[in-house]
Amino acid sequence: MNIGKAAKLSNLTVKTVRYYADIGLVKPLKNCSTGYRDFSDDDLAQLQFVAKARKFNFSIQECEELLSLYSDKNRSSKEVKALTLDKISEIDAKLIELKDLRRQLSFLANNCKGNDRPECPILDALADV
Repeated sequence: MNIGKAAKLSNLTVKTVRYYADIGLVKPLKNCSTGYRDFSDDDLAQLQFVAKARKFNFSIQECEELLSLYSDKNRSSKEVKALTLDKISEIDAKLIELKDLRRQLSFLANNCKGNDRPECPILDALADV
């Protein structure tokens, strides 16, 4: 199938599919007569796999590792679980950071009168180095 169809069926943009092919995340065959990439059903399955993994915030490198583990039928599931637990830890740390940012912004918003006067603790805090 062509890149447009592969992109559509994997819910990715053509640009993203092209990038994944350029970096070797998927390896579609090149049509010798046209020079265009020809995506197989296996390529599509890999694109769909990566698209889902990216939604879980796995990096490109982690996606490569997950694809490698997925294709290795002799793999140990403990490697996959370890990667997933690491991702959960990253998400937990990000949640703590986001909650702190929310708390700080809420404090600033609550202390801003939001009137016609120029005083603004939000801008003051952003300008404070």
